[in-house]
Amino acid sequence: MLIIKLGGSLAQAQTLLKCLNKIEINYSHQKVIIVPGGGAFADQVRMAQSHWQFDDSTAHKMAILAMQQMALLIQGLKSDWVLAESTISLSEGLKTNNVLIWSPCIKELATNQIAESWDITSDSLAAWLANKLSAQHLILVKSAAIDQNLSLQELSEAGITDNGFCQFVAEMGVKIDVINQEDF
Repeated sequence: MLIIKLGGSLAQAQTLLKCLNKIEINYSHQKVIIVPGGGAFADQVRMAQSHWQFDDSTAHKMAILAMQQMALLIQGLKSDWVLAESTISLSEGLKTNNVLIWSPCIKELATNQIAESWDITSDSLAAWLANKLSAQHLILVKSAAIDQNLSLQELSEAGITDNGFCQFVAEMGVKIDVINQEDF
């Protein structure tokens, strides 16, 4: 199984559909789960938190809703792909579908004690999901330039991945690639 996290910024960069088409052409013969970033929807959460000064726990939950909105957007573009909210529904869905879109469940993440802060974004959640479902490969597709000579820790320090990502992947036995959309 392959988990592909599509950065929310791909929508703003106008390359989201191109990446979805690549998945359809190059990966639909295998079991794939798409993890959407929050994109502009998450940016709105950041702006609202800055304005209203609510806590990070509330912002985290709102950012999960932003990921859900992106999941719906992706399904709107690829109607044959199936939305799944929980790890159980993802596991079941992979039995009959090749491409699933994860629309993460706030309650499931809370039950699994996922920290509720901006240190944990869709990058870390994709890593958590890859570990939870025993994926063989995790690909993070970003709109940012990626220096392939940098370690995962250095990518985190450079702001390419979130601050919690390295903690989530530290003990995983999964292949991890962080790539620019043009290299996908």
